[in-house]
Amino acid sequence: MRPVRLIFGTTEGAIGAVLLSLLVLIALFAPVLSPGDPLDIAGPPLLHPFSMARLPLGTDSLGRDVLAGIIHGTRTSLTVGLAAAFAAIALGVCIGLAAGFSGGLVDEALMRVVDAFQILPGFLLALALVSVAGASLPVVVLAIALGAWAAPARLMRAQVLSIRERDYVAAARVTGMHPLEIAVKEILPNALPPVLTLAAVIVAAAILTESALSFLGLGDPNIVTWGTMIAEGRNVLRSAPFLSVLPGLALVVTVITVYLVGEGVTQALAEGKAGQVDRQGPTA
Repeated sequence: MRPVRLIFGTTEGAIGAVLLSLLVLIALFAPVLSPGDPLDIAGPPLLHPFSMARLPLGTDSLGRDVLAGIIHGTRTSLTVGLAAAFAAIALGVCIGLAAGFSGGLVDEALMRVVDAFQILPGFLLALALVSVAGASLPVVVLAIALGAWAAPARLMRAQVLSIRERDYVAAARVTGMHPLEIAVKEILPNALPPVLTLAAVIVAAAILTESALSFLGLGDPNIVTWGTMIAEGRNVLRSAPFLSVLPGLALVVTVITVYLVGEGVTQALAEGKAGQVDRQGPTA
């Protein structure tokens, strides 16, 4: 519970946590808040906001409910962001741990692979993979994760290199503990927290990348996404700007919220570490 209290103790963390909780609730209860298929025709086309009580945010050029699209788009964006971040960090942690703990040729080979992926822009890699493999939600998540795992891998390797020669790791070797057990039980728990601070950046970048792919027509056509809504709204931007502005605002708020949570987590970890040092007292 202490990390949670520290996060809410910062202004950024408190605001971000509240907004993110609201977005998560909207995503979880999307079928309750907006029953039915958001792609169904709900009313007359190009109905402006607040013109009809049952369609408070109006309709698009096909007569679909804009509010339903934004609500269900929240679920899509958070699903893609969290899934891509989890996959990228999991892959990066495994590669970075193997490279830093093994050293030698294994380290060199794995880091050259990391360098190759870091050279490629993540969006172009996702664009190429989705274009070849097809536009579906799992493919989009995989494409985004493949463009984002290199940074966690490099940070994880740096953490492992700084930890593997410490006294408690040497003591574990002396006691005859298996190298894999040392890596998982002794090194991984201490090297992981700094890597997890990248999660917020990866989630935000994944949401933006998914929206950009959908804007270009490479998103899953069977689900509602904010990028698709923005792209469809640009055709009637002069007469119905709300079709692009409303999902655009939802995208901006979500990305800012994720960054605020990440900033709160970073400050919480820094304050927790400083408090631990203060409790230990000055060293001789």
